[in-house]
Amino acid sequence: MRAIVCGACLLFTLTSAAKAQEAHSRANSNQVTVEFKNTDGQSVGSAQLSSTPKGIKITLDVKNLAPGEHSIHIHQVAKCEPPDFKTAGPHFNPGSAEHSHGAAPAGDIPNFSLIVGADGTAHVSVVAPNVTLGDDDHSVFSNGGTAMVIHAVARGTGTAAPARIACGIISKR
Repeated sequence: MRAIVCGACLLFTLTSAAKAQEAHSRANSNQVTVEFKNTDGQSVGSAQLSSTPKGIKITLDVKNLAPGEHSIHIHQVAKCEPPDFKTAGPHFNPGSAEHSHGAAPAGDIPNFSLIVGADGTAHVSVVAPNVTLGDDDHSVFSNGGTAMVIHAVARGTGTAAPARIACGIISKR
């Protein structure tokens, strides 16, 4: 009888450990790391993307950027070719939203500016509410992936978009 109880306990422990490992693997598969490169191809940090019930949490850890306020967006194409990263295309916009009446492309991150300190670094988290890491049309993996772009300043002048100073590809690995 004691052997049966010990065997049952061992089986329970192994099953629990296997389920915990499976849950951990699932959680890690819902995380993506984006490596940012500047126009010279040098690393300027990374972003960790993870799923939340309210969108994607983006944890930024950047370095060697000009101090001040920058904008950051998710762009349509998974390409980051220097010198201007225009290959990333326009903002990710699966719903064809216009910048009017409170609407914005899904790749915009509302009410957020990346503030880089005097030492050229920033460590901050934000939630991008209109994108997912899933299989739907608002997924950053749509059409082979997207890109995350850091702009030189928070807002362009007039209709001109701010220069793109760093870029990282978002894709399933």
